[in-house]
Amino acid sequence: MMTDVVESNGSLTRPEAGRPGPGAPGSPVDGPSGADDARPEAGTGTPEPAAAARIVEIRERIDEIDRALIELWQERARLSQEVGVTRMASGGTRLVLSREREILERFRAALGADGTQLALLLLRAGRGPL
Repeated sequence: MMTDVVESNGSLTRPEAGRPGPGAPGSPVDGPSGADDARPEAGTGTPEPAAAARIVEIRERIDEIDRALIELWQERARLSQEVGVTRMASGGTRLVLSREREILERFRAALGADGTQLALLLLRAGRGPL
């Protein structure tokens, strides 16, 4: 089976018949050991070792931030669900639209249109779909 490959410059290539494609075990990009990190640019998009090392460092920090965001997202959803359960158990409404508008505006003001989309996702995670 032939698989199209998108090169780092955006061009589309197809491996030649009988030759492994980039990233396949034993291919030039994969290196002789079969490890993806056989060359400095593996996974970083640059052949310059110092730039590749810096990219790896930055990505490690991005991964830390992603883990924190996921944990915070989950905590926020749990807390929001608890608010809803507590409100409804005491005879209140399922939603408080003024609170949702406040959150949407806070995120929009800080992040623009993307902030609005993020806030909508956060709200949905806590209260479920409307």
